[in-house]
Amino acid sequence: MSIEPAFAHFGQRSFTQTTYNTDVDLVNRFFRLAVEQSPCGVLVLREDGTILLVNPEADNIFGYVAEELLYRNVHHILPEFVQWRATGRWGLSDATASQHTEAIFISHGLHKSGAKVPLEISLSTVSEGEARFLVVSATDITDRLSLQARLDAAEHRDSERLIGELAVSFGGAVDDIDDAITDSLHRLGEAFQMDRVVLWRKTVGSPAIVPESSWLREDVSPPVPVTVDELPWLVSNIQQNEACWFTAIDEIPDAVDQETFRRVDVRSSAVFPLTIAADAPDGRDLAALSFCSLTTERRWPPSVVGPLRVMAALIGQALARKATHQALKSAREELVRLQDRLSDDADGERHEIRTFRSSRIIVSESDAVKQSLEQLEQVAPTPATVLLLGETGAGKEVFAQAIHEASPRHARQMIRVSCAAIPSALIESEMFGRERGAYTGALSRQVGRFEAAHQSTLFLDEIGELPLEVQAKLLRVLQEKTIERLGSTQPIKVDVRIIAATNRNLEQAVADKTFREDLFYRLNVFPITVPPLRERVADIPGLVWAFLDEFARSFGKPIESVSKDTMRELQQYPWPGNVRELRNVIERAVIVATKSRLSIELPKMTPSKAPKSWMTLEALEIEHVRAVLESTNWRVRGPGGAAGRLGLKPTTLESRMARLGIRRQAH
Repeated sequence: MSIEPAFAHFGQRSFTQTTYNTDVDLVNRFFRLAVEQSPCGVLVLREDGTILLVNPEADNIFGYVAEELLYRNVHHILPEFVQWRATGRWGLSDATASQHTEAIFISHGLHKSGAKVPLEISLSTVSEGEARFLVVSATDITDRLSLQARLDAAEHRDSERLIGELAVSFGGAVDDIDDAITDSLHRLGEAFQMDRVVLWRKTVGSPAIVPESSWLREDVSPPVPVTVDELPWLVSNIQQNEACWFTAIDEIPDAVDQETFRRVDVRSSAVFPLTIAADAPDGRDLAALSFCSLTTERRWPPSVVGPLRVMAALIGQALARKATHQALKSAREELVRLQDRLSDDADGERHEIRTFRSSRIIVSESDAVKQSLEQLEQVAPTPATVLLLGETGAGKEVFAQAIHEASPRHARQMIRVSCAAIPSALIESEMFGRERGAYTGALSRQVGRFEAAHQSTLFLDEIGELPLEVQAKLLRVLQEKTIERLGSTQPIKVDVRIIAATNRNLEQAVADKTFREDLFYRLNVFPITVPPLRERVADIPGLVWAFLDEFARSFGKPIESVSKDTMRELQQYPWPGNVRELRNVIERAVIVATKSRLSIELPKMTPSKAPKSWMTLEALEIEHVRAVLESTNWRVRGPGGAAGRLGLKPTTLESRMARLGIRRQAH
């Protein structure tokens, strides 16, 4: 019996109680019973679509009764049949089609009433000799779609509630915007089950795309900067203000982007551009918000893309508000400066001062500071290690920040470490990081300061206070450019520019065996001396007005003048606490000020500071020159020598030492 009559016989429901004498007959019987009782609708078709067999569930799905569908063409209940056949979806157009091919997809059928029925369709082919047949398995997914719609609606309500809460958080003070963004990245990452959420920025003129703010799932590595050349497809989309996403890396049309995403272990991502400010004459900053999956490939349906797109717009608006506020603030400050320049008050008003421009002002009226700034400008563009020497409060950190901002690494934040402020037991893990379980209480992995400063600058303040055992490890890091976290033997490459600072005489510390000689020479590549305030008296008026501007704005007290006598007293005071002490004095004076003319009360002179007030000018000069010579271990020439600190030529200093009878005493 051919297969076609067999199917027709089954379709007509004319089963008889026959004795099956062979295994084949037994198998056929159970097969027919399985089809009859299947929870899915089953149809068997000729190649032209004629229905040869239909089970009861198929009749129920399409609203027909027994035998009504037999020998009718299937396109009456599956309108897409012609399209499926034309595209060879099940491989019937291929003469070499296998015995059994299968395709599963979502479609719709037509109920007898004319209503559409959503279906999950499975198409298979079977062959019997020269004959080929199609087996259609159809499942009504109306209830499934209804449930999915309810779930999507619930997720949509949750997303709307979350976005509403985050939008409110951006409406506070401008100074709180950064914290609000950090919190929003955290909540979005958890709500949408991301591995990493990052706010990226590329500034005008820089090829670097750097992470500005981020949230990371536990045990996920932090994002690393990339360049525009490494992501041409992505950057092109962001420049055109278009969002883009991919489920798998192979979906990305550019091979360069594919390689970059593989290198940074991103498997799936969605990226949304942020509009921060209008175009400037030289272009505009680019910013984007990226949502990443690092462990699995994930789809980006409209129910996810929609809320994330709205959130990116809200963050962009918040950043634009912050940028506008900063621009207005700068404009007001510039207006104040212009007004001050026009002022010609003879009673101690401000005058135009020369400054070194960075995020923090360095007043440069004095020759001593000008010389240090010349050295700063020479070394900043290089990767060389810098050693800043100077007394406490002289402004070494300000110089370090200026070096970083004038370097090619300025796009990333400088990382600061106070070697004296970290307990000895923790300094190694703070510097180099630790693995989870490295010691009792180490409950999570910690990224060290060196790793955080990768491709940036690490400022090691008070380097002279570093314990000897850590000095040895620091030396190895400087030599090999690799670190190892506590509890790990896996080396990690780091690209870090070192700026160290100290108020100690490291050469004397080397002699006293409290500082390693080899580390000293490794750090002392390019020493710069930050002069104390008593050696830069010409800078005091400029510093006074810079601090007055800062505190007057902060406290809401407009200060218009400082008397000449007060300014003269400020210049005559020795300032043992240097610039930091001057800043504190100005801050206190503004706090207690009740008038627009500032009155400044100088600190009380202690006996240890007072004796110089009755010394002769020559005696003061001798003491000062000797003190500077002793601080340089009596080195006159070269970087960090006494001549440089005093702002004199070496020959001039040697002549003055001979005239004043200053010579090093034999020990």
